[in-house]
Amino acid sequence: MKKLIISALFTFLTAGSYATNTNNDQINQAANQGNKSHKTHAKKHTTKKNTSATKSTGVPKLHSYSAYSVDANTNQIIINKNSDAVLPIASITKIMTAMVLLDSKANLDDYVEITSDDVDTLRNTFSRLKVGMQLRRRDLLLLALMSSENRAAHAIARTAYPGGLKEFINRMNAKAKSLGMTNTKFFDPTGLTVENKSTATDLAKMVKAAYQYDLIREDSTTKAADVMLSPRYTHRYVNSDALVRGDNLRIELSKTGFINEAGHCLVLYTLVGQRPVIMVFLNSQGKSGRFVDALAVKRYVENQH
Repeated sequence: MKKLIISALFTFLTAGSYATNTNNDQINQAANQGNKSHKTHAKKHTTKKNTSATKSTGVPKLHSYSAYSVDANTNQIIINKNSDAVLPIASITKIMTAMVLLDSKANLDDYVEITSDDVDTLRNTFSRLKVGMQLRRRDLLLLALMSSENRAAHAIARTAYPGGLKEFINRMNAKAKSLGMTNTKFFDPTGLTVENKSTATDLAKMVKAAYQYDLIREDSTTKAADVMLSPRYTHRYVNSDALVRGDNLRIELSKTGFINEAGHCLVLYTLVGQRPVIMVFLNSQGKSGRFVDALAVKRYVENQH
């Protein structure tokens, strides 16, 4: 059982079995409604003619503006929708932040203090990590990947290298270049800036690379964690991906993202049967649209066999 220490007095325990049934019910309901509407639509068109277009690919209609799915072993493309569109990626950024931290070999058990530099003044997002709190670097990584904690991600980037935040961002862009992410640029480690942009195809490369890091796989798929923020208050952080908290997909790596300009985003490394499948969804319609899309792609992969 993983233990995280907020300060000399406070501890935190992961709660791997925690799940939010309400969100999963909403996702399942939305997915079922999508299936019904697609089936009804198909019936209206197949009564008069049975064209190859009607029964050929069965490619799902997705809520996301940009989507890309690929077999992680064979590189066979499964879904390709506006996959080369350069778009803001919001907190999907934090996967690159995690890789660059782990590449730095910085001591994950060192304590890092949250400072005023870590406070988001761009969008004024809320954080329960107050200035002056001290957390181990590994615990900041967990909160950044699991629940997309912005101050945690910023503190990681601010302290990982002697050159500070500027050096960290330079290394994020160098890492992207080394992975062949030719249409990707990072300007901050959280994704709060609209200038962090990429494509679905580039992000699939990033997910495949991130899968090689055991700690990224573990932290991004942790369902929930209890954090003692004061002697009298413990807060339960939950995974920002409702699919991780449920059992509809076998997820090996996950990250969500959202800012107004980026819409709702999601990247996954999943196993469909025994087939490793990377999924990327950008600028999805509605908060649950990206999750519905993931389930639709899963069914599409299953039906290919």
